[in-house]
Amino acid sequence: MNYARIIGTGSYLPEKIITNFDLEKMVDTTDEWIRSRTGIEQRHVAAEGQFTVDLAEQAARRALEAAGKTSADIDLIIVATTTADRVFPSTACLLQQRLDIHGCAAFDVQAVCTGFIYALGVADKFFRTGSSKCALIVGAETLSRILDWNDRNTCVLFGDGAGAVVLEQSNEAGILSSHLHADGAYEKLLYTPYGVSRGLSELLDGAGGIAMKGNEVFKVAVNTLGRIVDETLACNNMDKSDIDWLVPHQANIRIINATAKKLKMSLEHVVVTVNKHGNTSSASVPLALDTAVRDGRIKRGEVLMLEAFGGGFTWGSVLLRY
Repeated sequence: MNYARIIGTGSYLPEKIITNFDLEKMVDTTDEWIRSRTGIEQRHVAAEGQFTVDLAEQAARRALEAAGKTSADIDLIIVATTTADRVFPSTACLLQQRLDIHGCAAFDVQAVCTGFIYALGVADKFFRTGSSKCALIVGAETLSRILDWNDRNTCVLFGDGAGAVVLEQSNEAGILSSHLHADGAYEKLLYTPYGVSRGLSELLDGAGGIAMKGNEVFKVAVNTLGRIVDETLACNNMDKSDIDWLVPHQANIRIINATAKKLKMSLEHVVVTVNKHGNTSSASVPLALDTAVRDGRIKRGEVLMLEAFGGGFTWGSVLLRY
């Protein structure tokens, strides 16, 4: 069987940092309130003139270097993003140009916070059918551009960043399974009110950013991620004890803790970066993965469960042997 195996990871965070104490000066909130409810202490924000493709390029180059690959090796590019630089070309095509890659398939995936999980799931199908041998998968976001910085309920949650992996075809187990789901019935719990077809006037006026009913989202997320854990384990005939690391979407420390509890997993084996990054949507899982790979926590041969939940609602998981 053809497996897709991660051979390199990379990430990039903009230099500008906004702390909770900075936000205290901008909106009616406190550091204690933000930390106690979300676990977030700070977030990175892209500079003026710095765009999603800029973040994606830095993460991609670092992943390529870690993998020992060059642009010439890549035969597939998938970028997960909610904040594409343009209506078209896709961010993947813009990244392809930056990396001087020509001819291979390059496209974006939009599943909000679950985007990177979706992208890995799609890439896995390319590998299993023999359509790809070396792929670049990126999650990149500039969520600061679609926030209402006067809305204390949402502006404290999100940040900018990018993460990337290089996948290579292998006869040894890499991605074991992927599980992708969505239910548009929950549209009104987490959304943005503007878009190309509906019109961008609210965004251009600086209002109407991300809207979220936090308590409802929390409840659905916890229950849904619990089910995806069961589904993933059952598909692979594994027990909870077979998972070495949980690499979750970094939205809220309480959601992360609830998922870890479902797996009966010590927090010492859960990668947590939400305190330093905030919610970076599709970038959060690859950012967390790269952090734990580079600091030596995640080692070759270990079994990882990657999972995420996002607007749509979308949710999913990828089980892999690193």
